[in-house]
Amino acid sequence: MATNGKKNIKGNKGSLTQEQTIVKFNQLRQEQRNLLAKINELEMDQSEHSMVIENLKDIAPERKCFRLVGGVLVERTVKDVLPALTSNRDQIKILIGNLKSQLQAKSEELNSFKEQHNIRSQGEKQHTDKQKEEKTSGVLVPQTDK
Repeated sequence: MATNGKKNIKGNKGSLTQEQTIVKFNQLRQEQRNLLAKINELEMDQSEHSMVIENLKDIAPERKCFRLVGGVLVERTVKDVLPALTSNRDQIKILIGNLKSQLQAKSEELNSFKEQHNIRSQGEKQHTDKQKEEKTSGVLVPQTDK
């Protein structure tokens, strides 16, 4: 009995069971969603940085302003804060670009996994069935007179 169990385990190492395939697919989709959520969050931060930079450009450089750093409100001047904000915005832009390339790679990985394991969403199956029905239901046959 022990040898039969080992043979089954060795045979299954190369291929995934249906349950393992579903778990792996869901894991890939969750990673894709996490990347997308992070990109959206950073894009919001970038737009906030841009808005603050636009407002601070018109203000005198010696004027006091306050910046939240690590949960602590710090008093600075506009001339000190403006370069830091610009630098942060530029770094966020670079990070968004990197995350978008990671998202594209993850999407390609997910699509290849779907094709490799022949995975379809429920909506996809219904959509393809409707297309088949539409192709066959539109046939016109001329009537013959008797």
